[in-house]
Amino acid sequence: MRGRRPEPTRLKLLRGNPGKRKLDPNEVAPAPAATLQPPAWLDAEAIVEWNRLAPILHRLGLLTEIDTDALATYCQTWARWREADAQIRRYGMVIKGKGGYPVISPFVAVANRAMAHMRSFLIEFGMTPSARTRVKTDPGPKPDDPFAPFDHADLERWKA
Repeated sequence: MRGRRPEPTRLKLLRGNPGKRKLDPNEVAPAPAATLQPPAWLDAEAIVEWNRLAPILHRLGLLTEIDTDALATYCQTWARWREADAQIRRYGMVIKGKGGYPVISPFVAVANRAMAHMRSFLIEFGMTPSARTRVKTDPGPKPDDPFAPFDHADLERWKA
């Protein structure tokens, strides 16, 4: 898809809808996350990141029941990036390869590849707030809408 990635309605509202563009009434709106407890499988460093981000995202209404795995994956990747960064600091970004020639540290390549895969996965399945704006639903007529049985053409004729 070309152009800028759509911004979630919740973020637009938090920012006061600066572009004053029409908000999408059919954007998927999952329930807020039931718990802010990190998954048991996260590394200790990932739990630190979870505990930093989860309350903020939850307070803003951006951490929903389907976002917890995305956040956990991000946190785990963040922990791996921290580990790789520590190794890069220890050994350097460029190390000596076979024959003494300089090569990029394998820690750089692994971290970059993992981040790219994670980002692709989250966007592909609509598990980030920005990607979710591309998922549309049809909620159907509102139960208390007295005009629900009529189509829009009938309503337009009555207005005239």
